[in-house]
Amino acid sequence: MKYSHRKLRLLMVWALILTALPLLGDGFIIIEPPRPIPPRPRPVVSFDPFPLAVKQHLVTVNISDQAAVTHIDQIFVNPTPNRLEGYYIFPIPAGATISKFSMFIDGKETEAELLDADKARKIYQDIVRRMIDPALLEYSGQGMLKVRIFPIEPGSEKRVKISYSEVLPKESGTVEYRYPLNTEKFSSRPLESLRIQVNIRSQQNIQNIYCPTHEVDIHRSGSGEAVVGYEANRVKPDRDFKLYFRQGEDPLGLSLMTYQSGKDEGFFMLSISPAFNPRPEVIDKDIAFVLDVSGSMAGQKLDQAKKALRFCIENLNRGDRFQIIRFSTQAEALFRELADADEGHRREAATFIDALRAIGGTNIEAALQLALENRPEPGRPYFVVFITDGKPTIGEIEEGALLEKIRGLNLHQTRIFTFGIGEEINTHLLDKLTEATHAFRSYISPTEDIEIKISDFYTKVASPVLTGLQLDVSGAVRVNRLYPVQLPDLFQGGSLTVLGRYRNSGRAAIRLSGTVNQSPRNFEAKAVFAQDETRHDFIPALWASRAVGYMLDQIRLKGENEELKQEIIELARTYGIITPYTSYLIVEDEEQRVVRRQLAPRFQLLRPNFDSDTQLRQDATDDYLSLQKKSGGGSVRSSQDVQGMRDADNLARTRPGADRLAYRARDGRQQNVLQQMRMMNGRAFYQNGSNWVDAEVSANAAAPVKRIRFGSDEYFALLDKPAEFVRYLSLGRNVLVYWEGEIYEVYEE
Repeated sequence: MKYSHRKLRLLMVWALILTALPLLGDGFIIIEPPRPIPPRPRPVVSFDPFPLAVKQHLVTVNISDQAAVTHIDQIFVNPTPNRLEGYYIFPIPAGATISKFSMFIDGKETEAELLDADKARKIYQDIVRRMIDPALLEYSGQGMLKVRIFPIEPGSEKRVKISYSEVLPKESGTVEYRYPLNTEKFSSRPLESLRIQVNIRSQQNIQNIYCPTHEVDIHRSGSGEAVVGYEANRVKPDRDFKLYFRQGEDPLGLSLMTYQSGKDEGFFMLSISPAFNPRPEVIDKDIAFVLDVSGSMAGQKLDQAKKALRFCIENLNRGDRFQIIRFSTQAEALFRELADADEGHRREAATFIDALRAIGGTNIEAALQLALENRPEPGRPYFVVFITDGKPTIGEIEEGALLEKIRGLNLHQTRIFTFGIGEEINTHLLDKLTEATHAFRSYISPTEDIEIKISDFYTKVASPVLTGLQLDVSGAVRVNRLYPVQLPDLFQGGSLTVLGRYRNSGRAAIRLSGTVNQSPRNFEAKAVFAQDETRHDFIPALWASRAVGYMLDQIRLKGENEELKQEIIELARTYGIITPYTSYLIVEDEEQRVVRRQLAPRFQLLRPNFDSDTQLRQDATDDYLSLQKKSGGGSVRSSQDVQGMRDADNLARTRPGADRLAYRARDGRQQNVLQQMRMMNGRAFYQNGSNWVDAEVSANAAAPVKRIRFGSDEYFALLDKPAEFVRYLSLGRNVLVYWEGEIYEVYEE
């Protein structure tokens, strides 16, 4: 079969671009191909499948109550030597209305065609048939904006501006905004510049703002105004951007979201935060700063710690009382008893801090005994900030006995916040102290600034607004497996996120009780625990991260047992909680199941990637074993990682140790295990060779298998199944999905 020079050139352009190139999660380029000459279905041409690069992706969102207008500014570049032509396609978010589109070609504005969901679905499926690439199936069921782009000259830039408006969904006072940002599967090149700014204005108070998907900066300029920002360079986004905010006039915002697929117990997330107040009512607190001045603290460590201590003293609230305790061979308190935070006592503290010198051993027992005996009355919140760089060397040095003594002294549940400096510390001792007192721990590496870390911490806890929190849910709904297991105190400018499971559904009353300046306070909100709700598909992964983090911490501090290991494996595999610790357990489990013939090799999720790089497997083994170590760099790192999982309030924090999951594949390419895992409609899929394997397949390995050849009539008949199933097929040409009791295995010949 022969092709003309022009047709062959067009075929090569088609192959270059169409194979894998939507440019952005919200818009992408389709190059119109010539119709192939029968019987050859499509050309086989050597090509670079990712020729275009995104230079800029700017998003500005203006939200007024529930009305949102999204402005998108994209610049993409053609680095190839070819002039290209095709179509720009924008999958329209459900319920959105395109209000403005502009693209100027040779000084002329290009017009766009708007298609409804039914027409768009046919076009998506037609493109899939022609280009033999299922990636566009993810957008099945969405409307479409379509505009012809010609020419795209070699080396040229094209700028697209789109604006669309929508009425945002609101549920129980909580407004949801979503921006489609998933691009990883479409481009092998990172976006050069990505910025999202969301400007919120509300006629009511904005009680809390929450982004479960990305690390954002939130600036509150008033009770009804806020700006949320996200910025990144050289990134490949792999999830949509989601933002929630609650409107109301209550002094404490209680915002509930649920996820219930109908297959098991539901998931819920409760966000709690004080209303914005430039002059908030805060609780008078008592606080003791306990500083290690043993010989190992000499030099820069002590200098920075002293600066941090000065910052904390200078920023005490007017009604606070404080104490400073230095310890080395012995412990010494500055004052006979807690002192008022007046100017005279602050000056006395500054003189005491200046005179601190590092010498002697480390008597942790004496220091904490002095701190806990300082508490004069149980009605006021009392915090201990404990700063050390070493292990106990004087007094009681045995970990278990020391902890028992401290528990016996801590009759009023004083919070002990610990700061471990360096790596030669007993992480198990410090972590057990914070766990027993419902506080949290921090570790400062030799390269980090002690002053910044401690002062940042103090800024967050300087103004408690509610202490001694208790949560109760009444009604037909039954909640269980809540994380955190023990609620911490709530501070001004902060927030608290509780995740858990629930049985039954319907209306319920949520009551949060606590203490404000020695007076009991109760806050109550009415909420609905949904019977069928799958929009908030980030909730199961966040809950699973906290559950896995909590169980890993139990293994760290109390030893390994088989039940905990198996539950960690199941949760991590199902919800994509892939870390060096969980991947070690999953790989070990898969290896044993394959040997016992309980799992077909093609149903494995992680083991093939680890087998391709023996160093990766060894590193994961070392990371897991470091959970049992009480000191050293690995011990500090595992403590930080596990606490991050326990506290995760957005998806970016559910995968600590991502850099340690890099490996070299069998073909020599540098990869990362996380690149072989994707979440789709709440399910985790893992890449095993050319296959994308649903985690449910591994869990239901004995189910009957229905094999369907990719691109066959039987394959295209699958596109008539529910949109949820069709989106799973968008992962590739080789996909294994568990659906309604069967394993569907789509394979390519």
